[in-house]
Amino acid sequence: MHTVWKGAISFGLVHVPVKMFSATEDKDISMRYLHKTCGSPLSYVRKCPVCEEEVGWEEINKGYEYEKGKFVLFEKEELEQLSEQNSKNITILDFVDLTEIDPIYFQKTYYLSPDQAGANAYRLLLEAMRQSGKIGIAKIAIRSKSSMAAIRVIEECLAIETIFYPDEIRPISQVPNLPENTAVNEKELTMARMLIDQLSTPFEPSKYTDDYRERLLEAISSKVAGEEVKIAPARQETNVVDLMAALQASIEAVKPIPTDPGTTPKPRKSTRKTAAKEPVAKVAGAVPDAGGPKPKRRTSKTKKTDTVS
Repeated sequence: MHTVWKGAISFGLVHVPVKMFSATEDKDISMRYLHKTCGSPLSYVRKCPVCEEEVGWEEINKGYEYEKGKFVLFEKEELEQLSEQNSKNITILDFVDLTEIDPIYFQKTYYLSPDQAGANAYRLLLEAMRQSGKIGIAKIAIRSKSSMAAIRVIEECLAIETIFYPDEIRPISQVPNLPENTAVNEKELTMARMLIDQLSTPFEPSKYTDDYRERLLEAISSKVAGEEVKIAPARQETNVVDLMAALQASIEAVKPIPTDPGTTPKPRKSTRKTAAKEPVAKVAGAVPDAGGPKPKRRTSKTKKTDTVS
């Protein structure tokens, strides 16, 4: 792994030298823009629209546009002094419960390993946090950007998650068209909860894959091999009109299938209120159902069997 940051964690008077490594990687497949005429990849140049000439990095500085066309300029050294990058320190401000932080705050995860002779202090902090069940809230500056962070234990490693500042989270009140105290149909709510219960399972990350990336890699391989790539058009989804029917169909779709082919699923209890049922005679080939027995289908090779009502 490539070291992306070096510094130290401090809590109280304890100083833990650490190195930081990215815990995640972006596996998106990047595409280049090509010139249709000749197939050459396009390049992007930094060009001044006034001088009409290409500008090198050594001729570039940064500025903030405080009014249209008006900028205040900053040299690289000024920005480095403001960024707290020189401190190289992760200062733990508080210890809190992880459940108190909404996932909307989390940005990116990094692993931390002990640096130099910091193994003992590293192990001490890791074990103390594990036994307390707490995570540390800290501040850190990475690549000239100051950020809040949460330090927690993952297996035998300390990890740090950069998190947004509260004023970087947009308020929900800005989201348009949210329903306001809309009444929920009780039967639909019961069906929806049944569906959630049937779909509930322990989280197993390994069973989830990036289907689009896999299809794209297959298409790339086919094109490289000189094959023609044909993609079937996606089926158009229709609007759901009957919510109850959609919920019922969803529940039926996730019901477990009997392992013994000779067994017959138990009849589903009807949710409708009906009058007292009258006895119904058994019919050969009929399958019990909430709506009563059904006659066996007649084929060209079978005689019709009358139902006894």
